[in-house]
Amino acid sequence: MILPFNLKAELSVDDPAPNFELLDQSGNTHKLTDYNGNWLVLYFYPKDDTPGCTTEACSFRDDIYEIRELNAKIVGISTDDIESHEKFAKKYSLPFPLLSDKDALVAKSYGSAVRVGPFKMAKRHSFIISPAGKIAMIYRRVNPNTHSSEIIDKLKLLATSKQI
Repeated sequence: MILPFNLKAELSVDDPAPNFELLDQSGNTHKLTDYNGNWLVLYFYPKDDTPGCTTEACSFRDDIYEIRELNAKIVGISTDDIESHEKFAKKYSLPFPLLSDKDALVAKSYGSAVRVGPFKMAKRHSFIISPAGKIAMIYRRVNPNTHSSEIIDKLKLLATSKQI
């Protein structure tokens, strides 16, 4: 049985993005403010090295140059530990940070945490955060097969609208 872990009101477009400070697969600390001045694609996913999560991560990997051309960075977050992230990133040559949110506190702050029995996990949600740190787009229904191209199309629109 899956129960909601976050009962507060969900984030909306133009809300300030909740801050975070988490370690990546190499043990480096990442904070929201590290990405000021860039678009940030913050994507939450349930579990390393599972079919949907691998498809989504590899699509972002394959599209990384196009995403970077749009002045955007990608960061993945799940409740897996650093060691799991390190293996996953190495196995699939992922060129972006995977952050460990072991207690699902960051996922909870984004309305993206669920409890599956005794376990806390991240839902497959994505957020585009503006260079000024505001939520520019929220994806609560994500198809791992098409999500990267969906993100790229939205980033192109946001970049031309000068929304920050």
